[in-house]
Amino acid sequence: MARSKVAIVLCLDVGFTMSSSAPDEESSLEQAKKVMTKFVQRQVFAESKDEVAVVLFGTDGTRNDLASRDQYQNITVHRSLMLPDFDLLEDIQDGIKPGSEQADFLDAIIVCMDLLQKQTVGKKYEKRHIELFTDLGSTVSEDQLEIIIANLKKTGISLQFFLPFPVDVDDEGGDTSASVHSHIHRNPFPRKGLTEQQKEGIDVVRKLMHTLDEEGGLEEVYTFRESLERLSMFKKIERRPMAWPCQLTIGSNLSIRIVAYKSVTEEKVKKVWTTVDAKTLRKDDVQKETVYCLNDDDETEVQKDDTIQGFRYGSDIVPFSKEDEEQMKYKTEAKCFSVLGFSRSSQIQRHCYMGNHVLKVFAAKDDENAAVAFSALVHALDELKVVAVVRYAYDRRSNPQIGAAFPYIKDSYECLIYVQLPYMEDLRQYIFSSLKNNKKCIPTADQLSAVDSLIDSMNLVYEADDGETFEDLFKPSKIPNPHFQRLYQCLQHKAFHPNEPLPPIEEHLLEMLEMPSVVKERCQGPLEKIKALFPLKEVVKKKDKTTAQDIFKDSEDGLNPKKPRIEDEEGSFSIMKLAEGNVTSVGSVNPAEDFRILVRQKNADFKDVSQQLINHIDQFLENKGSQYYMKGINCIRVFREEAVKLSKVQCFNAFLQALKSKVEDKALADFWEIMMQDRISLITEDEAKESSVTSEEAEKFLAPKEKKNEILPPTDEGGDVDDLVSTVKTLCVFRIKL
Repeated sequence: MARSKVAIVLCLDVGFTMSSSAPDEESSLEQAKKVMTKFVQRQVFAESKDEVAVVLFGTDGTRNDLASRDQYQNITVHRSLMLPDFDLLEDIQDGIKPGSEQADFLDAIIVCMDLLQKQTVGKKYEKRHIELFTDLGSTVSEDQLEIIIANLKKTGISLQFFLPFPVDVDDEGGDTSASVHSHIHRNPFPRKGLTEQQKEGIDVVRKLMHTLDEEGGLEEVYTFRESLERLSMFKKIERRPMAWPCQLTIGSNLSIRIVAYKSVTEEKVKKVWTTVDAKTLRKDDVQKETVYCLNDDDETEVQKDDTIQGFRYGSDIVPFSKEDEEQMKYKTEAKCFSVLGFSRSSQIQRHCYMGNHVLKVFAAKDDENAAVAFSALVHALDELKVVAVVRYAYDRRSNPQIGAAFPYIKDSYECLIYVQLPYMEDLRQYIFSSLKNNKKCIPTADQLSAVDSLIDSMNLVYEADDGETFEDLFKPSKIPNPHFQRLYQCLQHKAFHPNEPLPPIEEHLLEMLEMPSVVKERCQGPLEKIKALFPLKEVVKKKDKTTAQDIFKDSEDGLNPKKPRIEDEEGSFSIMKLAEGNVTSVGSVNPAEDFRILVRQKNADFKDVSQQLINHIDQFLENKGSQYYMKGINCIRVFREEAVKLSKVQCFNAFLQALKSKVEDKALADFWEIMMQDRISLITEDEAKESSVTSEEAEKFLAPKEKKNEILPPTDEGGDVDDLVSTVKTLCVFRIKL
């Protein structure tokens, strides 16, 4: 249900003592008006339904329903109960003027009570409240104090005092919040500087508030400074919880009536911006007109009915009418909350939570059968530590979601908490090289200990000496959105000062997002230790000069078995790098570089990309030429390097074992001889922890099986075959000599 509205009376003392102040100090009246302004601002920007009235006492004139010849004089009902608006803000700042008279604040309370009684008749209010701002400088009569207290209790009207000085209760030996605030917030009115009339007023306030509430009465007495700090943040907009009734279904035979509410959702700025004339500031003076024109020299105008929306597909535009769009939309029969199955709660990873809201699901009200069945489901999920995987559709026009429903059991209620889960397309797969494979990245014991100490020192939960949790030092749920706060601050400023520049960001907004001072002091020591153990040194890399000859030169020897290795270092240049964005598959021109680029792209499937590379290696071996062998060797070398970096050791080792079998079957001994010379073997456990292959096993793997001399089978290359074979043998001998 929506929260009922509240009736509030702001009762302000404008007597002559409120206007007096020491040189270079703000008067109590100005301080009180600031507090009232902050309060009304919060109500306006929160779009609150609470109604606010204003009563002034100490005015030169009198205007109230209780006034008679000598009763309730110099008290004015300045504004009746109504919704707060910018007119009220402007009135508080400029319309309320100081008076030259004085009035009893107890009489002002009676006038406020009378106003609340009369103007709330026949209306529903959750609460009726009086906020009284005064310096207690006027004469006060306690004749009607008991009557006032009795009527406040009878009518349920609450009362708060706002004073320029704290209520000092130290002499009573109490340890209330008022005395605490007195100690923390030093103010320009020390106890010894108060007049006898103010001291008498304090005694009356004590008696009044203690009688209304023995324990917490004085907690409703605030100083102006304390109130400004509390009201410095704009109040959040109050939302009415909208119930979403539905049927929770499990299979085709079990159905439970439920109702769901949004528990957490992203708050967005209400789009109320409009275009007005810069001079008149009137919306009606500005008219918008949309014209559709062809993209030709004459800009031929066309009617809106002659246009159709299109979807850009590559360089083409596919026409898509509104009818097509409606037919394309996914349509469900009705809203649903269907359980598809159950999963262990440990299987639902927290980083997979998505969506912009969280639902709390309850059993339908006034349905005993639904309550019993729903409670049994919640407790069963909790005991088995499982969650329900749910298909959720808000209505028949909405796209269905997949989510998890977690059991949530409290002393006062129990429910399911629904969180949306991602589809396949929502997941982003990123591949990064493992730090474990690089021995340089393994921290020492001292470094690990230093980081542990830093984490402990930055604990945001303060614990008492007895080990029990005492207080959260940083509560995100209590921190307002600084974007909203700044927006409201600027809007309020522009409303009253349209020609002035915007004010700077308020300090309290910046401080809210800073590290708590206690934590900042506590982590200084561990941070110094971190700096000592993790020194940072500037590395200046010399860039080699690259000439056009280096970039475009071709190999002088067409049969050169080894091409220059392409390094993936910053500063190196390669023509292939210019086309990185266009590589979508492993090509036959430069498969090794294509493979290197593809496996480092987002969402890369290493297994799929490596299979493309293996296919090209097989093609090179089928051609049985030295230049093709060299291409295959280069591909295998790059395959091995990337497998080590990306922790895909098993994938490479399995390929190499299959390759050796293939080489033996197809009598490619000359190719394997090159592999032996380049020492390209299985990835060992010394190179990657994922491998179980020892160095001895890798050496043994390279050794070929002993076979009798065999004659090479004839090929289709005719007389050139002998030349090619002899060339390969010559190359092999040459490489050995090198």
